[in-house]
Amino acid sequence: MAAVLPTTVTHVKKILLIDDDPELRQLLATYLGRQGYDTLLLPDTRQLDAFLERYQPQLLILDLMLPGEDGLSACRRLRGRGEARPIIMLTARDEPVDRVIGLEMGADDYLGKPFDPRELVARIEAVLRRGGRPPASEPQRGTVRFGEWLFDRSTRQLLKDGCPVALTSGEFALLNVLVTHANQTMKRERLIELTRREGSDSFDRAIDVQIHRLRRLLESDPAQPRFLQTVWGVGYVFVPDAASEAAAPRCDS
Repeated sequence: MAAVLPTTVTHVKKILLIDDDPELRQLLATYLGRQGYDTLLLPDTRQLDAFLERYQPQLLILDLMLPGEDGLSACRRLRGRGEARPIIMLTARDEPVDRVIGLEMGADDYLGKPFDPRELVARIEAVLRRGGRPPASEPQRGTVRFGEWLFDRSTRQLLKDGCPVALTSGEFALLNVLVTHANQTMKRERLIELTRREGSDSFDRAIDVQIHRLRRLLESDPAQPRFLQTVWGVGYVFVPDAASEAAAPRCDS
């Protein structure tokens, strides 16, 4: 089976699953369908871009070991061009280093095979919740300016000189927590608690990876961070720039 197109049901959430195991694809499509998800199926990434453009899935599930372009390469490519839809990686390997690599490439979550389909549903729902709305305890009103950046929490946008820059759901969640608690040292455990939901696989190294990605995005010199600073042995702190209160210019493009 080369590809399975979505059904005509419009009220369900749409997911794109890419895995080269036909039995697993069909099993997951059947199970996810019972949970209210419309699942598009592909055996590799050759039609990935066309499916994203045509069917607009809300979330991608990518197997790590794929023929041709592997899952990590596809994830890196998508993030590199600004694709912000949540991505969950699947792999037969579940060592911490593999999870870290997946997160560094831009994945929002990581699930090792074999797994219970119920756990995958829990991960999907957790990632979509993070992408769809913030934790209830975190206010989402107003904007915060720092340096050349404007972080609009009401529209969930990060802008540089008025031009939007794509954030994954995990990056948004972490930046939002740090910005909300500006000048407060946040322990890794607290950051995990505020950015992750039930059913999501959280560990200290994941926070470090997200910080690393945000620094590469936000800092002119990630090795000497100006905004996202490390408090050694404790966690991280967001230090806003007092000089950035001036109105941000708009993007003309």
